[in-house]
Amino acid sequence: MTTAPTPAGQNPPRMTSAAINRTLERHPKPLGGDPMRNFRPTVSLTPMVLNNRDEPAHHLAQKKKPKWLKAKVPGGPAFNALKANIDKHKLFTVCEEAACPNMGECWARGVATIMILGDTCTRSCGFCNVKSGRPPVYDRDEPRRVAESLALMGLKHVVITSVDRDELSDGGAGIWAETIMRARDACPDMKIEVLIPDFMGNWAALQMVIDAQPDIIAHNLETVRRMYPAVRPSAKYDRSLEVLRRVKEQGVIAKTSFMVGIGERDEEIDRAMHELVEQTAVNGDACDILTIGQYLQPTRNHLPIHRWVTPERFKDYETEGLRAGLKSVFSGPMVRSSYLADEAAAAVPGFNNA
Repeated sequence: MTTAPTPAGQNPPRMTSAAINRTLERHPKPLGGDPMRNFRPTVSLTPMVLNNRDEPAHHLAQKKKPKWLKAKVPGGPAFNALKANIDKHKLFTVCEEAACPNMGECWARGVATIMILGDTCTRSCGFCNVKSGRPPVYDRDEPRRVAESLALMGLKHVVITSVDRDELSDGGAGIWAETIMRARDACPDMKIEVLIPDFMGNWAALQMVIDAQPDIIAHNLETVRRMYPAVRPSAKYDRSLEVLRRVKEQGVIAKTSFMVGIGERDEEIDRAMHELVEQTAVNGDACDILTIGQYLQPTRNHLPIHRWVTPERFKDYETEGLRAGLKSVFSGPMVRSSYLADEAAAAVPGFNNA
């Protein structure tokens, strides 16, 4: 079909809604805005984008997972009971929202990471599978429901995390503090570990969380300094270090996490571990716990996997982290920030007696 040319000096006719709909029906837009879904270029520009110019080009197509990356399939009575409890109280878990590969194993052990402040994050990090946008709700009743659910679970150790809520004046710190205090009242013998955002450097907001007295405060660095613009564009490396330093300043156990295989170099991870100890130390006492795990690309819209890190290299990270002065280092392909959190904490001297 041809159309008559537009006369000189006149704008082309605008397409009507009906015409646009007909076009979309014939050429549907892929979900997620992924125009590359059926196209596999031979070479990716990723090494240049991430400033790895001294490294060879990498294929864009999803890399085949190595044999050492295995996760348990979700299921079993304990898994089903925990899921029913979470669904009943209308809670979110980072296990589900971030598509954690360890969900089957952890839930079968009766352990889950509760996610508060909704399921929509105001940031859009290049690695994270949690949906981003403007959160539709601010649920003031959430702390009560979380505490009620935890009381029914009968856990010895719980991890609570949240999305970033940068649109709130306190970043959600008020809900954070109330959730911790209610959980403590409901489960006085349970260890409470929290994985918090950076609150955009609002130190008064951070203090609200510290004053609620959780047993462990975690804040993830995620990657090395050079990679922040690509991996965490809304965060700042030094600001995250300052969060951990302020936690240590008040005598709370501090924890952080790195993911590897996203474009960093081994020497950068080693350097980052030493920098972590040096810049968070207060009176010689630095960040206590570090976890390191393999990055897994959630979808084709996320940053690609740069390499598969071997189990042997993960063991090297653990050795170097302990040498740098960290008290507990959990390092392995399937390790995540909240994976076996109770065991990682138990490796900190005196934790179980606190």
